[in-house]
Amino acid sequence: MADNWYGGNANDDADRHRGWLLGHFVDPVDGGVRATGDLEVKWGVHPAGQARPEWTAGDQRTTMLLLVSGRFRLDLTAGSTTLARQGDYVIWGPGIDHSWAAEEDSVVVTIRWPSVPGH
Repeated sequence: MADNWYGGNANDDADRHRGWLLGHFVDPVDGGVRATGDLEVKWGVHPAGQARPEWTAGDQRTTMLLLVSGRFRLDLTAGSTTLARQGDYVIWGPGIDHSWAAEEDSVVVTIRWPSVPGH
């Protein structure tokens, strides 16, 4: 396979990097075009009741969270919102901490930019 394209399945590929499909942490030898410092993309499958117990702290990237299915609550230092309709999304910028909880079985896509080592 050429290294400038890739076809896969998010459910299958997500296990390799805690759900992350693209980012600086993908080995360029194995990941090819998926290895990038420009952004990170995560496929998140969360059963009802699963929550992130801790809050992020001091992240200086921009993030977008997009609901594919389910009901997913996002808690931001700027307020809380619940994504309930397929396609609902939230974008937040640098300096806003977050936590989350899956109120129903949920699938979400997270996009962060840039992809910064050490985060």
